[in-house]
Amino acid sequence: MVLASMAGSWNTQIRPWMEPNKPPMESTDTCEQRMLLGGRFLQQEYSGDMMGSTFTGIGVTGDDNHTKKYVSTWIDSMSTGIYFFEGTAGPDGKTITQESRYDDPVKGPMKSRSMTQIVDDKTYVFEVYGTNKRGKEEKMMEITHTRKQ
Repeated sequence: MVLASMAGSWNTQIRPWMEPNKPPMESTDTCEQRMLLGGRFLQQEYSGDMMGSTFTGIGVTGDDNHTKKYVSTWIDSMSTGIYFFEGTAGPDGKTITQESRYDDPVKGPMKSRSMTQIVDDKTYVFEVYGTNKRGKEEKMMEITHTRKQ
């Protein structure tokens, strides 16, 4: 199962883009992931620094065998919303693409697309793209996860 392969302790290299066409900020954080409820869900707990402040976040992802879709929720210490994602895995089973809609406090209603790509058993990359009001998709964040030894 793809989600079970992501359980464990991870170092993360986070690169968020605050504005298009400008370099991303960078931080090195940690992520602890474990399977819940008999292996049905993967819980992610991030901790680190974001824009000079302590950042924590919790996500839960499951492979819904009824809808045949991956479903996720996300909450963090920088917002008050609960984000909901839904999507599918690619044919290789190593890439999960999900979509979400949310209200950005500055930009208003937004649509986002996330992509999780399993590189190997020690590395995976999570990317988030947002679609602006003009319909242009922009990369918002990239997190490279490296399994702790």
